Parts: sequence; structure tokens; C-alpha cells
Amino acid sequence: MARQKFICGNWKMHKTVAEATALVKELADGLAGDARVQVAVAPTFTALAAVGAAVRGTPLELAAQDVHWEVQGAFTGEVSAPMLADVGVRHGIVGHSERRQLFGETDETVRRKVGALLAAGIRPIVCVGELLAEREAGRTLEVVSRQVRGGLAGLSPDVLMAVTVAYEPVWAIGTGKTATTAQAQEVHASIRALLRELGGAPAADAVRIQYGGSVKPENAAELLSQPDVDGALVGGASLKAKDFLAIVKGALR
Repeated sequence: MARQKFICGNWKMHKTVAEATALVKELADGLAGDARVQVAVAPTFTALAAVGAAVRGTPLELAAQDVHWEVQGAFTGEVSAPMLADVGVRHGIVGHSERRQLFGETDETVRRKVGALLAAGIRPIVCVGELLAEREAGRTLEVVSRQVRGGLAGLSPDVLMAVTVAYEPVWAIGTGKTATTAQAQEVHASIRALLRELGGAPAADAVRIQYGGSVKPENAAELLSQPDVDGALVGGASLKAKDFLAIVKGALR
């Protein structure tokens, strides 16, 4: 089946509120609003409300970079899914490799965050991917399978359809290195097969699998042409309107 391409810009810890809203205006002005591509941006928590207001009436959608699994409570520094929904967030990134490596994210906390997002009506973007040592040891598919199973455990086939999976080889994030199209397609096809096992053919056909890891205007079109690559989770290149718009355009080729 034809899946709508989904490009999401992860701005990480960049952009003040003024810088974020200025970038949104540039992006909105440059987007054609082609229905074949869904486009979202994930600013920092401090800019979510302002960017949420700025994207209204544009082809852009709002995403968050993380979430806590509890609805409320004594969790200093955390933000809940209902709080994100309150400012217009439609997508939530969980399990990013930086969260796993630097902040102790586990497959279990990813699973809990996925549930929290879904309960608030927010669509999760579940990140998975292997370290360089794991790829060199031939363990890529084993590691990715464990992360997918752990993060999506307990979801019914119908609920699974609301999830996006983002494959991000850790060795390619922020390094300038990119998985070859063959490497990306191999892992994406493996994830698709695993989704079929977890949720049946309809869920496997519906779930979009993004690629992330040094996605640039120069390599986007080739990566996005692969049969199981349904979009991109873009880091550094999403901070410049020209580059991000070129990647979106690459999804239309």
C-alpha cells in the first residue's frame, strides 16, 4: 500500500522562541502542502507553545522531543503528555539514541512513554538503532528487534497503526556518516516484518518507518526512494529552512 511520507525535524537543543518562530515562518512559506508528504517540527519545550501557535493554518504539524509517562506529579523538570496536547502537539519522539545514551532511557521507559502519548491522543515516533560496535559485531537486527519489541509491547494492531518507527543508526547521528540505501532498506524491511509479526499485515502495511542519521538534501531522495523508507527524522539539516525544504522535496521524487 502507498504510505504518506512523513518528514519530521528534530531541532534538539537549538533555537530560542524568536528563532523557532522565524524558522517556522520560512518553512511554512516554502512548503507546497503536497498531500503526499506530512511535515512536522519538534522544537524545545520552551518554544512549543509559540511554535504551536505559529503552525496553525500551515501544512506544518507540531512534535515534541520527549515526554514523561505520568500524567502529573512530583517529577521536577518533566513534561506530561496532556501538557503537550494542551499546546497542540500531535507527535512525540521517544527513545532517541541521545535520550538512551545520555539520560538512561530504556526499552521499558520507551514503552511507558508510548502508552502515555497514545492516551493523550499524540502519535509516538519510536526511535530505534544500533551502536557502531553492535553493527560491526553483526548484531544490528538483533538490537533493533529488541528495541521495537520492547517499545511497542502490549499494543493492539489497531493502536499500533498510530505509531511511527524511526530507524536511526547511532553511528550515523551527527557524524556526517549515513547508512547506505541498501543498509537502510535492509533494516527497514526487517522492522516491517517484525511489525507484521506483532500486529498483522494491516498494521505492518500502515506503520511508517522513518530513517534518521545525517539525512541531508544530497542523500534524502535516494534514501526516501527505498520501498520501506517512509520518511525521515532530520536533525541538523532541519535547522536551516533551505536544507529542510530540500529534504521534503526529495520525498516527492
